[in-house]
Amino acid sequence: MDLDIKQLALALKTIAEEKNLPEETVQEVVEQALAAAYRRDFGDREQEVRVSMNLNTGDVDAFVTKEVVEKVGDEHFEISLTDAQVMKKNAQIGDMIELHENISNFGRVAAQTAKQVILQRLREAEREIIMEEYDDKIGTVINGIVGRVEGRIVRVDLGKAQGIMPMSEQIQGERYYPGQRIKVFLKDVERGPRGPQLVVSRGSAQFVEWLFRAEVPEMENGSVEIKGIAREAGVRSKIAVASANQGIDPVGTFVGGHGTRVNAVMSEIGEQEKIDIVVWSDNSKEYIVNALSPTKVLRVELDDATKKAKVFVPEDQLSIAIGKAGQNVRLASKLCGYEIDISAEREKPAVQPSVQEEMKPRQAPKLKKKEQLESSLLEAIEQHGTDEQ
Repeated sequence: MDLDIKQLALALKTIAEEKNLPEETVQEVVEQALAAAYRRDFGDREQEVRVSMNLNTGDVDAFVTKEVVEKVGDEHFEISLTDAQVMKKNAQIGDMIELHENISNFGRVAAQTAKQVILQRLREAEREIIMEEYDDKIGTVINGIVGRVEGRIVRVDLGKAQGIMPMSEQIQGERYYPGQRIKVFLKDVERGPRGPQLVVSRGSAQFVEWLFRAEVPEMENGSVEIKGIAREAGVRSKIAVASANQGIDPVGTFVGGHGTRVNAVMSEIGEQEKIDIVVWSDNSKEYIVNALSPTKVLRVELDDATKKAKVFVPEDQLSIAIGKAGQNVRLASKLCGYEIDISAEREKPAVQPSVQEEMKPRQAPKLKKKEQLESSLLEAIEQHGTDEQ
């Protein structure tokens, strides 16, 4: 079956619309394919061929580059000086001349070659268009619709492209079904044999951060910020927050009045996932104590060289500090960047106060009232007189 050039010209605009590609891009792809077809039918695969196509008439012009030589050895690559000077009077040996060829049709083999090249180049062009469109959306939350659920992979339709959400990026215990509208975090764009695949996530820490961005307008002007997030999707998250203004309570700002802000985030990720919001501190000991909240901590011993911390808690607080299956201490370790070892304090420390007490401002001793001072003075005088007797 031959390749009908005029039919190809008519189909060009349809291809551009279906693939959502610029007409110029599709034309360029087709011209490259026709150049390959020309080399197949009329020339040599190593030839330098340029093809120009008129979309209105369907005419195809091929331009073959040849070197001007005194004696032609290979007519596919060379042209004699005499023939070259017919087309260009001042042609000299060593010049490169473009020869014009008009093409009306191609043979079956060349047509198949053109078809393969067109399909391949269109896929590449489509990939580039998608890359450009979604490149600036990497690291943001976008809306999508669940297309298919294939084992552990969920395919999400994002409009012009499709995203994949592997098991590691899903929320534990969350169920997905075709047609379900969900919000996802665009993590990356992976190149594969089937074209570009957008990797999306609902289980990442960044997803939670972006959800809070939508609920906490104070983050936009820098009044408050999220310093760190440690998350086990579907189970529990710990978020460290800070305020640039001493008059603003960072935890209260993220929780919201009657918990409205944190509840809005939890409704998106699932009520089963608990969120602990703690105050960030540049003091490592204080930060670890906050991260282990609501555990009461007696003292913390740090080894900054190995990034290890030994934390002592009352015996009745040991299970709370560790958490279910070690969850509390594990998330606190991720949040602070220290490997935390929890130990129970069997005896109450005699001299050393707890870390919470160390952080409290010390109060000056209260002065006695005037009556108490006078009474004490009289007692001292009486006692002195008795001793002398």
